[in-house]
Amino acid sequence: MSGELLETNVLVLNRFFMAVRVVDVRRAFTLLYRECAEVIDMESGAAFQSYDFESWCELSEFTAMDKQPGEEYLQTTRFELRIPRILRLTRFEKMPMQTVRFNRKNLFARDDQTCQYCGRHAPLSQLSMDHVIPRSHGGSTSWENIVCCCLKCNGRKGGRPPKQARMKLLRTPARPRVNPLMVQNVDDPRYASWKTFLPAGES
Repeated sequence: MSGELLETNVLVLNRFFMAVRVVDVRRAFTLLYRECAEVIDMESGAAFQSYDFESWCELSEFTAMDKQPGEEYLQTTRFELRIPRILRLTRFEKMPMQTVRFNRKNLFARDDQTCQYCGRHAPLSQLSMDHVIPRSHGGSTSWENIVCCCLKCNGRKGGRPPKQARMKLLRTPARPRVNPLMVQNVDDPRYASWKTFLPAGES
């Protein structure tokens, strides 16, 4: 269970409280421990409060005695450490902020884990990345030419362009304006607090 919790998501804000990216819990605690960031947490559904690593540990010990719905904790050797959901950078960190990194996780989030040919929503183990225009036809490995595809459609399409395979895309692939993980997660109750910090129209 602890391993699964470490892979869940934390929203990172810059010093001006603007959402810049999503990291996993493991990376979040590294930033917090190194004093590169602070936790932003909502107190009793009202105002947001900030915590450094030490004060977050103290709060975790206190709240673990009366856990609330949606709160998740990691078991350490001495106490249970609450999983933060929002961090704010307190100093400049070498973290890309202008562009969304192209990778498998972000691509599947952009396409909402839905095959862009048949519309089937599937678990990650049953999905693949498909070059719309195959590399053998000069297609690039980019946001504009790769889509989420189920294994069945991937096998059917093979190394052909969609038209040759008599298949049609649900929508034209494009580079996302914001990190797709931010948009994908807002419907999960664990990430409800993110909505306050996402750009208008993205939440």
